[in-house]
Amino acid sequence: MASAASPTAPGVTKGVAKGAVHDVAPLRAGQGTSFLLRRLHSLSGIVPVGAFLFEHVLISNSTAISGPDAYARQVSFLGNLPLVFFLELFGIWLPIAFHALYGFYIWYRGDGNTIEYPWTGNWMYTAQRWTGGIAFFYIVWHTWTMRFTGTDLHAYPNASFGKVQAELMNPALLAFYVVGLIAACWHFAYGIWLFAAKWGITSGEKARQRFLAVCLALFALMSVVGLVSLYTFRERFPQPPAEPPMATMQSSHATGTYGKPVE
Repeated sequence: MASAASPTAPGVTKGVAKGAVHDVAPLRAGQGTSFLLRRLHSLSGIVPVGAFLFEHVLISNSTAISGPDAYARQVSFLGNLPLVFFLELFGIWLPIAFHALYGFYIWYRGDGNTIEYPWTGNWMYTAQRWTGGIAFFYIVWHTWTMRFTGTDLHAYPNASFGKVQAELMNPALLAFYVVGLIAACWHFAYGIWLFAAKWGITSGEKARQRFLAVCLALFALMSVVGLVSLYTFRERFPQPPAEPPMATMQSSHATGTYGKPVE
């Protein structure tokens, strides 16, 4: 049975044998620093980390479906937001680091026994931990390669589609992207369900079952949109140079991937 080292630890308190949604330990007040950290961990998974993932998959990456120029416009828009570095630092990188590292600590302190107690809730708890770990390494890799190596996409958004496309041409990296994307979508969608249960937003077995269906639908939607975006990057458009010569990038800074203006 999934359990945790402390009474307030997130996770599953007991499995339900007859197909019902598992019980979830509520977050309780009066537990000092541990309670505060768990509150912040739970909240950060929704805002800002979850909100960033939602935007990244369903808005930014989905623009690739419309082609390289649409994707370049979206990258240009994001790269020209006011104080973009501080928005990334305090709105993405630090919250993700906190949520992931404290999540690893919770995982280390927890105990998900899916062999002796193979109930749905126990498997859900275990899947949430593993998908979180996979998503963390996927996000670190994706951020490092897209944001900090090679062409600076904030300076040259017209090179963005080609840079992603070149990475996805590697079959091993494509597989890594598919697994990482699905893991991140599951972790976020099921995390919303856990958040609602732990914070008392959904109470009662029927309410939790109905909301679980909503969260699973969100997982399916995000996964499908993400996979279609990956397919678009890899298959639908000819591969432009991933890192065009500096002179070309400077001369086409205000144009789209195929020479069209970036509006």
